[in-house]
Amino acid sequence: MLLAHLLNRIVTEGRLKVILPDGRQRTFGPGVPPKVTLRINDWRTVRRLGVRPDLELGEAWMDQRIQLEEGTLRDLLAIACRALRELEQTRWHQVQRRLLRPLRYLAQFNPLGRARRNVAHHYDLSDELFDLFLDEDRQYSCAYFQNGDESLETAQQKKKRHIAAKLCLEPGQEVLDIGSGWGGMGLSLARYAPVNVTGVTLSTEQLRVARARAQEAGLDDRVAFELQDYRERQGPYDRIVSVGMFEHVGVTHYREFFGHLRRLLKPDGIALIHAIGRMSPPARTNPWIAKYIFPGGYCPALSEVLRAVEKSRLWVTDVEILRLHYAETLRAWHDRFVANRERIKALYDERFCRMWEYYLLASEAAFRHLDHMVFQIQLSRDRRAVPLTRDYISEAEDRLAALDGEDRQGLKAVKRTG
Repeated sequence: MLLAHLLNRIVTEGRLKVILPDGRQRTFGPGVPPKVTLRINDWRTVRRLGVRPDLELGEAWMDQRIQLEEGTLRDLLAIACRALRELEQTRWHQVQRRLLRPLRYLAQFNPLGRARRNVAHHYDLSDELFDLFLDEDRQYSCAYFQNGDESLETAQQKKKRHIAAKLCLEPGQEVLDIGSGWGGMGLSLARYAPVNVTGVTLSTEQLRVARARAQEAGLDDRVAFELQDYRERQGPYDRIVSVGMFEHVGVTHYREFFGHLRRLLKPDGIALIHAIGRMSPPARTNPWIAKYIFPGGYCPALSEVLRAVEKSRLWVTDVEILRLHYAETLRAWHDRFVANRERIKALYDERFCRMWEYYLLASEAAFRHLDHMVFQIQLSRDRRAVPLTRDYISEAEDRLAALDGEDRQGLKAVKRTG
């Protein structure tokens, strides 16, 4: 009865038919597509879905305690995300959010030791896993679909060019890459301009691959990767870039992050932060994502980020919001994951595959149907550090596109080391 009462109230789009463990069926929603039929195998799952749907739906999918008899998991999550918008307006959810809000600060407390453990949980998985669904440069962040019909490889290359253009690179500059991953961004920046790049990561697996790639590309004299937290760097740097790392900083550390960023930057330096955020007020991380995928992770509201920037006395010289770009990126990752599912299952097991399918599709749904987006914030200590208008960005992208065309073979050589 609790689950039926909840679904009657929150399923306002699509059609969700639920088959209960005793065979009874209930239908919810106005009846328009998407149409999903969901079988629930046991009463414990029914009860838990009524109490904690945001956690239990993912766990029940992983454990095969629910099955789809009509529609796809993408369809189910589209209905679920729209229903979540309604759930957030219920009195019980608002009370629960107020009660749980203080706990988010504890969950995102992120000292060095905990930061390393959180990173290892997700990024120290098998190299082969990431090769089976990412692009050839292993860019594990939002791509840039400038036209909307690009391949994943092209869109990721355009993302790197877009970021490089905003950094206004000059020969001989010192660049810090915070959260350098498998090295793709740092190596690209070194190809675009004769700069010296230092990348820092907390993942031992990413470090190993990044160092090998730098050596294979013949760039290890200008690109170095370290197993280190950004708080351990001293600087100063002409340019700082961070792609897909800020989500792991933790809201309790934002002032510390931007304060340290300011200390690391030279007086005329430029920083570019690329991260997932939300267009709505501050909230909390989905409990399933926090438990199984990104412990300690959080996608902030812009108000939380800019408040910390203001206190650091940095200039915000540019802000860009990428809305559906990550939805398209995640769709491409999911399609590649499914195409290589049997190979991934051989690396792990069926439960892992179901967990990652749920993660990729739930994330896509968050960008299509909820409040998620990606922001790029350009920062400087000096208001005069960047040109007065944004024309320089597209002009620089055109120049870098020519370099990408000349260096395609170099990119393939780097890929082989992964």
